[in-house]
Amino acid sequence: MLRPHEPATRSLQERVTELTGRFLRGRQPDFLKQHARALDDYFEQAFETSMVGPRLEINKNPYAIIALGGYGREEQCIHSDVDLLFLFGKRVPDGAEELIREMIYPLWDMGLDVGHATRSLKECLALAAKDLNVLTPILDARFICGASMLFSELMGQLRERVIRKHAGRIVEELIGATRARHAQYGDSAYLLEPHLKEGQGGLRDYHTMLWFARLQHDLRQPRDLEYLGLISHDEFGSLGEALTFVWEVRNHLHHLCGRKTDRLHFENQIKLAERFRYREASGQQPVEQFLGDLHARMDQIKQQHVALRRELNVDPGRRRRRPLPAKLAGEGLEVSPVGLLSFAGPEAILKRPELLVRIFEESLALELPLSAEAKRLVREFCHLVDPAFRSAPEIVRAFERILLSPRAAAALGDMLTTGFLGAFLPAYAGITHRIQYDEYHLYPVDKHLIQTVQVIHDLAGPGGASEPLFARIYREIKTKRLLVWAALLHDIGKGESEGDHSLSGAELCRGILTEKGFPATEVETVAFLVREHLYLIKTATRRDIHDEETAVLCARRIQDPERLKLLYLLTVADSIATGPAAWNDWTAHLLREFFLKVINTLERGELASEEAVATIERKREAVFAAASRPEREAFELLFPSLSPRYLLAVPAPAIVEHARLFGRLGARPAAWTVTPSADEHPHRDHLRQGPAGADGEPRRGVHAEQHQHPERPGLHLAQPHGP
Repeated sequence: MLRPHEPATRSLQERVTELTGRFLRGRQPDFLKQHARALDDYFEQAFETSMVGPRLEINKNPYAIIALGGYGREEQCIHSDVDLLFLFGKRVPDGAEELIREMIYPLWDMGLDVGHATRSLKECLALAAKDLNVLTPILDARFICGASMLFSELMGQLRERVIRKHAGRIVEELIGATRARHAQYGDSAYLLEPHLKEGQGGLRDYHTMLWFARLQHDLRQPRDLEYLGLISHDEFGSLGEALTFVWEVRNHLHHLCGRKTDRLHFENQIKLAERFRYREASGQQPVEQFLGDLHARMDQIKQQHVALRRELNVDPGRRRRRPLPAKLAGEGLEVSPVGLLSFAGPEAILKRPELLVRIFEESLALELPLSAEAKRLVREFCHLVDPAFRSAPEIVRAFERILLSPRAAAALGDMLTTGFLGAFLPAYAGITHRIQYDEYHLYPVDKHLIQTVQVIHDLAGPGGASEPLFARIYREIKTKRLLVWAALLHDIGKGESEGDHSLSGAELCRGILTEKGFPATEVETVAFLVREHLYLIKTATRRDIHDEETAVLCARRIQDPERLKLLYLLTVADSIATGPAAWNDWTAHLLREFFLKVINTLERGELASEEAVATIERKREAVFAAASRPEREAFELLFPSLSPRYLLAVPAPAIVEHARLFGRLGARPAAWTVTPSADEHPHRDHLRQGPAGADGEPRRGVHAEQHQHPERPGLHLAQPHGP
């Protein structure tokens, strides 16, 4: 004999299976809504065929079955919870539990995660007034079946007796809950393992937008965000596209894991990139492109959430401590009554295009965030940022003042999201939302660069006690502005599809800074820092820093103490901004010790002076001139492994002979030459017995060299020196 709800259960199961299959084939764009509607049909059919329902006497004690939360919003993902409220007009009758068993047990048997509450109208309103976790799901409530008038009464009394009466307290609680959620789950637009729902930029930010708007404006449908003027038509469209992408990722993640899950762990990212049919392009792996698109969408949700709560004056991160200014420094700018910075109007920008950068500078100076309208206008007027604008001295100086501000990241972040940074630095287009899929980098490239700038200011300021050497060197350097430019641009070459990003980045820097009117010497300094930004950390962590020759080679390469200091500061900031895999106590110690050795070598001038470098270069030319054409390729490989001390001490012809000796080594374990010595030669004992004499005491006259060839352990030479 069939159970009363077995046909409804079988129909639901078949329909969900069909919907899921169509979604996975890309043929069910409205899957969320249709999935919710399938559940609605089940409950309506179960209500009509219920054997318990008639005994509850709905006419005397009306009851309704109400969808809550995501089910109420018709955002039903593959393994989402099904949240229900069984609402009774009077007291909850004894037979209510039997009704719930009749309707919900079949869904549990299907494997659905069904959560339910059974309350009277009075209980529901009392709990909603006290508990935010009860209130917010009801804000998204939707009637399914039963007494529709009871649902209408619930929503009406909720507005009159709860929201209007306790609006201020509820908003404060929601602000606190939002702050706590962001602290727990992090900023999903930055994290490489984002939480699709609870993180900043996740779906819960969108839900919070709806709740704030319902609390303050009685919003009924999401589209009311546009109709109420809270966001623009274009912004609503962009928000919808971003949400659709995140929901699609969430559905595929649910299906892939076979359960509800919202943290996008590394092990699932490559699989999802394959499901979304990404292909390698522009030097990026499919998974990097997929994550880049996901981060872009989540960043968009985050920005809309921030903008809306500022417009509603419910910004959980901002409580103004000082009075608003009576007058702004920039004509054409104004402050709203709730403390948001904006333009006087579009005509102000047309009259004075420099306001496009001035508004960010003023925002930092006054500690006032930009209004949503200001960000819209910046986005719409970015076409004014042409070559003449980018090279105007007053614009460049204003941008530099922002870079040198202790709170630079706040303004740079707004510049990035409004498109101004990409317009002012067109090369940023290639790195915006660009992901580096490795164990080191925590942030997308664009945000990593901004973070690097901020780390410099953090370590140079009062908060830099953990790196006292950094703060001391920062105070010593004369060209702080060049350091922050290098920080902002050091990975700009990652937007190029091929080649070493350090080399391509240096070339891009030359073009960028030349356009902005920098002197040639400053252009070359920044290009040098970008080209060499990985050199110190790689050398410190991969070479023997206690070998004097390592410090000498580095000193030869850098040559100038000021450049070394700049490079050290950039290296520390870059490593910290990369993440804990790139910066820890061990790497900090190695880099600090290596820097001190190199700066000591440069300041002493031994083996790294301009004269020594010139001598080595002349010998190099002489060696290559003496070599035959076939030998030159081998010499090219060998020469960088020869130490400065050896190159300064040994004549060019001898270097040629030693290199040829190495070439004859082949597969043999050793090769040597014997140099006869007359009895009166002052170093005969050294040559016969090596670095120790007949008495066992060390001899200072023999300089032993060991050179590590890139392919094989290299030359072992004894070179006589003076007595």
